[in-house]
Amino acid sequence: MRLRQVKEPFDNPDYIFELKHDGFRVVVYLQDGKCKLVSCNQRNLGFPDLKKALASLSVQSAIFDGEIGCLDARGVSQFNQLLNRKGQPVLYAFDLLWHDGQDLRQLPLIERKDRLARLVQRARCERLLFAQHVEQESSMSCVI
Repeated sequence: MRLRQVKEPFDNPDYIFELKHDGFRVVVYLQDGKCKLVSCNQRNLGFPDLKKALASLSVQSAIFDGEIGCLDARGVSQFNQLLNRKGQPVLYAFDLLWHDGQDLRQLPLIERKDRLARLVQRARCERLLFAQHVEQESSMSCVI
């Protein structure tokens, strides 16, 4: 869903809510120790250090939906650092579409995010972060 401004807060149990990170939206393709970053305009993106870190994950294959960003010391996205290639980019992963030969797109989003959270935790990769979410404003529960 594209970001848009609304007059009233939106709350619906059929949706989850994620922070908007200020960066480049990408689909990450991991296959046999190689990483490809593809923008929403179907452009292959560089970021060799990030690609190397992601390629080292212990998966045979995976496809993530995420956002590449650079963070300051407080963890706040710094778009100019990313744009000018002055910071160390990280990937905020918010969906796991494919994992080791299994197409996950038919699973509920919340289940894919649970699998993604476990994968990110096991990976212990400083450049891969799990994009947390809120399931409903009234409950304010987050997956860690």
